[in-house]
Amino acid sequence: MISIIDYGMGNLRSVVKAFELYTPDVRIINDPRDIESSSAVVLPGDGAFGMAMQNLQDGGWVDPVFSYINSGKIFVGICVGYQLLFESSEEFGYSKGLGLIPGNVKKFDYHDLKVPHMGWNNVKFTKPNPFIEGIDDNSYFYFIHTYYPEIKDISWVCGETEYGALFSSIVCNDNVFGTQFHPEKSHKAGLKIIENIVNLTGCDTTKER
Repeated sequence: MISIIDYGMGNLRSVVKAFELYTPDVRIINDPRDIESSSAVVLPGDGAFGMAMQNLQDGGWVDPVFSYINSGKIFVGICVGYQLLFESSEEFGYSKGLGLIPGNVKKFDYHDLKVPHMGWNNVKFTKPNPFIEGIDDNSYFYFIHTYYPEIKDISWVCGETEYGALFSSIVCNDNVFGTQFHPEKSHKAGLKIIENIVNLTGCDTTKER
């Protein structure tokens, strides 16, 4: 079962619908106890980093998330859910993140570029990974964000995007995968990521589509 965490940050339906294209085994969870029975957990999110982290803490999600990741099962962060994997963010002052990935989330500060970074941009893959299998290098994905991760450990980097400067738009390390862009809104290439996640879990793929 693929579980989408509902912690009060954004509309989850687009993520659920994307997974439903490939499997009936998907659900929204709002109880941290449901994480343990999942074959993959997805942490999406729209909005402010600090509020998102506070909601995770207040909802009792943090310890179950770490236990789940340490179990070796698949964990996916999307957009703000991706940024939360890092140590901290400077959005609206300093906010501490989950600290799973060494690095900090910083604001785009390029006067000749529009902020937020919104729309289609390409991703240059830096290493092969099962999560991006079958997707052409330099494929385009849909972004909408004002802050980006400045990563300290390049071994995590799986894809990079240029917007004023080069930033990590995909991370992957064993069972953890994250994207700054929205795969569920990224048409063929993004949906291939969703399909790859489903295939990696071994969930039922017999649903008609």
